[in-house]
Amino acid sequence: MRLNLRFIIALVVAAVSLLGYFFNTSKNDVTGETQHISMSPGEEIALGVQAAPEMAAQYGGLSQDPRASAAVEQIGQQIVRTNGLDTKTPYKFQFHLLADDQTINAFALPGGQVFITQGILKNLKTEGELAGVLAHEIGHVVGRHSAQQVAKANLTQGLAGAAGIAAYDPQNPGRSMASAAVAAAVAKVIGLKFGRDDEMQADKLAVDFTPKAGYDPNAMIKVMQMLQAEGGRSSQPEFMSTHPDPGNRITELQKEIAAQFPQGMPTGLKP
Repeated sequence: MRLNLRFIIALVVAAVSLLGYFFNTSKNDVTGETQHISMSPGEEIALGVQAAPEMAAQYGGLSQDPRASAAVEQIGQQIVRTNGLDTKTPYKFQFHLLADDQTINAFALPGGQVFITQGILKNLKTEGELAGVLAHEIGHVVGRHSAQQVAKANLTQGLAGAAGIAAYDPQNPGRSMASAAVAAAVAKVIGLKFGRDDEMQADKLAVDFTPKAGYDPNAMIKVMQMLQAEGGRSSQPEFMSTHPDPGNRITELQKEIAAQFPQGMPTGLKP
């Protein structure tokens, strides 16, 4: 009887998790895709604003270089404005240069808070390369990737919990722990796959965004080459650990650029 009760509870937990995920959908106004998201844009904005000071503190706070900070903000806002993202989305974009000049990283919080470290900025050679990094992070915001990850994490956590309940054996706790570990491992693999998909979409969106802002998307390839070189010289740049590598990203970028511009790149774009 206890065994049946455990399975019933597990099925209820799994059903609630699945229904909560698959019935919470929203159409993305930028990508056009239907996404499984439980957060509203307003909640994303509030979450990003709330988390921004703590995230900045982890990288030594904001940069004290007003000229470089202004350049990051200006180029970021140019990408937003020229692509109509200030009207197509409700997000309030802000671009922050972080004081950390040793860490190579850039990231975006939900709702439009975008960060880039001085460590990566000093390794960028052109405006176009900076635009490529910022456009990639903007892609994460408008792709609503953080909100998607929250929904997926809730789903996998619920399913892992259901598996743990169903697998628990009071007569053999060790076996139960092993089953829970397998369930957690499955959840991690699912999360990694989604992370790679997000990176691919952010790259594709950046290829679309940068030319409209006046920048050559091929500069993104140079950024990837720099990151590879930095990884070869020492430890892996933090950017590469926080942005899972979906394989040969340089090749994928080249394919995307060729697909979007089959007649060749428009003239007059900044490298």
